[in-house]
Amino acid sequence: MKFYSILRIVTIFAFSIAFGCATNTVEKAPVTEKKTIQAPTYHGANNQYYYFTTAQIERKKGNLDKTIVSLRKAIELDPDSVYLQRELATVYLQNKEGEKAIEVLEALLKRHPNDVKALIIYGGTKQVRKENEDAIAAYEKILALDPKQQRVYSLLGNLYLQSGDDARAKATFKRLIKNFPASFEGHYYLGRLNAKQGKVKAAERQYKKALELAPGRSEPRFELINLYKERGQTTEIIKLYEDILGNDPDNIRALVELGLYYRQLGRKSASTQTLAQLGVRSRNEFEVIITIIQLYIDPKKYDDALIVVNGMLNGLPDSPDLHHLAGIASYGTKDNAAAISHFRRVSPQSRFFQDAVVHVAFILQEEGKNDDAILFLEQSIQKDPENPDFKYYLGTFHEEKEAYETAEAYLKQAIAIDPDNPRYYFRLGVVYDKQNKKQDSMDAMRRVIELDPKHANALNYLGYTYADLGKNLDEAERLIKLALKYKPNDGYITDSLGWVYYKKGQFDKALKYLKKAVELVPDDPIMLEHIGDAYLKLNDPSNALKYYEKSLKIKEKDREELENKIQQLKRQGS
Repeated sequence: MKFYSILRIVTIFAFSIAFGCATNTVEKAPVTEKKTIQAPTYHGANNQYYYFTTAQIERKKGNLDKTIVSLRKAIELDPDSVYLQRELATVYLQNKEGEKAIEVLEALLKRHPNDVKALIIYGGTKQVRKENEDAIAAYEKILALDPKQQRVYSLLGNLYLQSGDDARAKATFKRLIKNFPASFEGHYYLGRLNAKQGKVKAAERQYKKALELAPGRSEPRFELINLYKERGQTTEIIKLYEDILGNDPDNIRALVELGLYYRQLGRKSASTQTLAQLGVRSRNEFEVIITIIQLYIDPKKYDDALIVVNGMLNGLPDSPDLHHLAGIASYGTKDNAAAISHFRRVSPQSRFFQDAVVHVAFILQEEGKNDDAILFLEQSIQKDPENPDFKYYLGTFHEEKEAYETAEAYLKQAIAIDPDNPRYYFRLGVVYDKQNKKQDSMDAMRRVIELDPKHANALNYLGYTYADLGKNLDEAERLIKLALKYKPNDGYITDSLGWVYYKKGQFDKALKYLKKAVELVPDDPIMLEHIGDAYLKLNDPSNALKYYEKSLKIKEKDREELENKIQQLKRQGS
């Protein structure tokens, strides 16, 4: 079988709990709940069974809104039915109405706090929503009520792992094994926890027990390989790779790692053969590319990535996908020339063409070759004329050159192609601001907020612009506080809030936020100057002068006004 993280499997299970548990066909319709539903005679459309049946029919048709209406009517007629309320919560989840599902479940659990099935749905829902503390509490309660809920141990143990609470995770998996000695997951995760704690022999023992229980699984073998690599047990390592491939000859991870391992052992021929075959497979199996990204590119193991990808290029030398990976790895090792060479071999037909072009442009810009970057982007546009990102980056590079009219033109072209991209409007707003087109800048920022109401930078930009102009100060305060909600402890946004209070004449309050901003961003000349302005308003010229001078030391442009402030304070003090 192909390798997948058990953590991912467990998370998927949590998702399935949240969205499907209460629909188990083994559990009958409401008639089984003899304590809450009596067996009334049928009275047509005024009977809860009628609405329940209608709900089931609509659900099978995929009409979830109608299903919800029918279930709610059934509950009105039978408000004590735990089953119906679990069904309603589950359908809300299927209909992507998580808040309503939570409301139903919390009301149900308030009346029936020990309903295990409701707790399972509740815990799974909370886990999917990343509200892990609530999920943990629900799972712990489930296991206290019913220690034979095997799958819940894995969910709970993994939540503890995610929170970094290894002690509770270990205790949970031990409880799992105590109640279910043949649990593969229990032994596997205890192995991982022991390995993390440096208990190699205990980890090895648990992994081997997991393999006894599930001989065809690859996960414990990969973990054993990691243990044995630390101890240099070459023979055992190769045998484990061979075992994995014996069970699953197409296991991409095993082939990639084995090819790399052969190279590390100096067995160049075996490495080349293994990796070249993988290169050929990558033509039609994108999973090969994804696996390399997961194993080496994402963790920034660029040296290993280069060995693997260059080996694969022996099998498929013109692969744009492999050249893209080689470009990223070369850039990661700071070999810009090799990176550009590989990126240039990514064809316009490739899914990675845009990324390759942007990488080349930014490498050239980093090397101070801004004009070359612009030329390269212009050539790339000829190959892909409807690519809005190329026009966007051309706009940013012209902005860097202070060619604002040209930057504005390219950004407008990007917007014409993709009119709902908030990133393009934000950059256009910045360019307008640099041209002192304040109204146009504010209009652009408002458009960003329309498209993305949580765009903290646009909220801050618009709020700060209001403050700087001394207008709409209450609205400026609201916008900037909202920006801080989405980007707390951001120094620039904190400075904006301080500046709003300054403009409102609340100088003590302004100073508090301006100082906090400088703590977060110590070397911004504008922020330092703002503090000087606040001190001056508070009749503290000594501190004002101190911060003005700090600002001047690092301010590169537009220094004249600040110099005048300093000279005036010095004249007053003499």
